[in-house]
Amino acid sequence: MNPVEAFKKQVRENIDLLGRDKDVQGLSRIWSRETNRSGYTYNFTWMGRPIIQYPQDMVAMQELIWQTQPDLIIETGIAHGGSLIFSASMLELNAACGGNADARVLGIDIDIRAHNREAIEAHPMGRRIDMIQGSSIAADVIAQVQESAMGKKGVLVILDSNHTHEHVLAELEAYAPLVTTGSYCLVFDTLIEDMPAELFPDRPWGPGDNPKTAVHEYLKSHPEFEIDAAIPNKLLITVAPDGYLKRIR
Repeated sequence: MNPVEAFKKQVRENIDLLGRDKDVQGLSRIWSRETNRSGYTYNFTWMGRPIIQYPQDMVAMQELIWQTQPDLIIETGIAHGGSLIFSASMLELNAACGGNADARVLGIDIDIRAHNREAIEAHPMGRRIDMIQGSSIAADVIAQVQESAMGKKGVLVILDSNHTHEHVLAELEAYAPLVTTGSYCLVFDTLIEDMPAELFPDRPWGPGDNPKTAVHEYLKSHPEFEIDAAIPNKLLITVAPDGYLKRIR
């Protein structure tokens, strides 16, 4: 075995061991539980914009965007726009390395606040970003997104808006079919299922009603997707356990 393949084999074995280590998996959930009491995910920015993600998931997103080379990244949930800027910057790097020079990011949010829209549009990465204001599960919004995805050779989807079971399941039904074979649908905040209900006192979601429950419901009738468990197993700290869905056919 050549050194490159030997290293890859070692990494796969490391990830497998971490996935089977109940102690380290448990410690990771405890860490997430306790740091979320202090709003840990709010602490980070990407190119000047708040991203509201774990740095570990940002690394995983970078790996997937490089691996899949999407022509279009669809994101539900915009907030301050950091994730849109992140995705656009990754597409910019892909283009600099010979990827699609015209690849774009499409963000959808029910309420794009004026100061956030202004900052996103003024950002150097804003030239790769389009935005739609409206509910991500509204028929007219879905139709606009479907039109944007038409003819694209590579589509990656990120779901990170309303986190109730009903809403995420509707988003999966609407947008997961747009994902191209070999690419991913990332369902964020599946971690809610593993956290105590007390962390969500003023939210309509919580344990038993969240993105993870929606993922498992969706997968019952959609064998074209599977959970890529290797990603959360190697990250350990992630908002998306069971949330990295790979389209396999």
